[in-house]
Amino acid sequence: MTDLAGKRRKVAVVLFNLGGPDGPDAVRPFLFNLFRDPAIIGLPAPLRYPIAALIAGTRAKLAKENYALMGGGSPLLPETEKQARALEADLAVRFPDAETRCFIAMRYWKPLTEETAKAVKAFAPDEVVLLPLYPQYSTTTTGSSLKAWNRAYRGGPGRVSTVCCYPVDEALVQAHADLIEAAYDKTGRPGPARLLFSAHGLPEKVILAGDPYQRQVEATAAAVAARLGEGWDWRVTYQSRVGPMKWIGPSTEDEIRAASQQGLALVVTPIAFVSEHIETLVELDHEYREVAIKAGCPAYVRVPALGVAPDFIRGLGRAVQAAIGAEDRLVTTCAWRCGGDRIQCPNTQGACA
Repeated sequence: MTDLAGKRRKVAVVLFNLGGPDGPDAVRPFLFNLFRDPAIIGLPAPLRYPIAALIAGTRAKLAKENYALMGGGSPLLPETEKQARALEADLAVRFPDAETRCFIAMRYWKPLTEETAKAVKAFAPDEVVLLPLYPQYSTTTTGSSLKAWNRAYRGGPGRVSTVCCYPVDEALVQAHADLIEAAYDKTGRPGPARLLFSAHGLPEKVILAGDPYQRQVEATAAAVAARLGEGWDWRVTYQSRVGPMKWIGPSTEDEIRAASQQGLALVVTPIAFVSEHIETLVELDHEYREVAIKAGCPAYVRVPALGVAPDFIRGLGRAVQAAIGAEDRLVTTCAWRCGGDRIQCPNTQGACA
C-alpha cells in the first residue's frame, strides 16, 4: 500500500477495551470513571458525578481485595498489548507495503482515549480503523468507546472506518470451539457435563431500549455450539450483576448452582470477554468455582479467554482488511443483522457492509 508519490501508507488500528486499574491506588478512580459514564448511569452530570463518587467509594475496598488476588492490578492492559502485537504481525503479512501500527484505547483507565487519540494524530495515518475488542455490540461498551473516540479525535488525520461487531465471525467461532474442546480434553472430559457460555450482564432496561447485545451474545453461543457439534448440553448465562435493577438472565451463578445440584460437571467459557481480567480470574475462577463445589459439582472446567488464539487474531486481521478502503465506513465480518427492533444498533438499516 503506497500513495501516488510512492510513500508507504500509514494505517492506525485502534483497539478498544474497558481498561482496568494498574495498582491499588488506581482502583477508586477507575471505578469513578466507570460509573460517571452516561452509558452506564444515564443521569445528568450534576447527579451522575456524585453518585459515581459514592459508588466508587463504597465498592473500592472489596474491589481492591479482588484485585489483590491478581497481584494488585488488572492484567487487561498487558493482555491487550499481546493482542496488539499479534495483530500487527498478522497485518504485516496482509499489508507488506504499509506501515501498520496498533494503538490501545481504554475507556476507564490508562491509556485513556484522549491520550491514544493524541498518539494516533502524531502518527499521522492515512487510514484509521476502529476495532472494538467487544465481539458483540452494546451501547455500554462499543457505543461508549466510539463516542469518546469521536470527541477526542475530531479533526484528526486519515480516513476513519469502524468495525461495528463480529458476533458470528467464523474465526471467532472456531477459536472459541477449539479452546472449549482443549480445556475439556485436558480435564479428561468429565461427564455428563453442561456447557455455560457466560457473558457480562446488562440491566434489562438497556436491552428493552433496543440494545443488540443480548441477541448477539446468544447468536455467538449458538454458532459455537453448532461448531462443537451435537451432544453438548449448553446454556447462555450472564454474570456480574450490580445493584437492585432487574438484569437479563439467567444468571451464571444460578445456573452453576442448578447444574451442580443435578450432579453435572461444568464447563464454563467467557463468551463476551476476549481477555483475562477480574471477571474471569476472580468471578469465574474463585467465586463461581466455590459456588459449584459447595453445590456438589463433580468437576468445574473453566475455559480460557481468547487472548492471542491464532484464529481470533486472524479474524481481527480480516476485520481490519475489510474496513480499509471499504465503501461503507461501518463494517462487520459476518454480515450480521440486528433486526429492526434493535434501534440502538449503529447501523439503523440493520446490516453492516
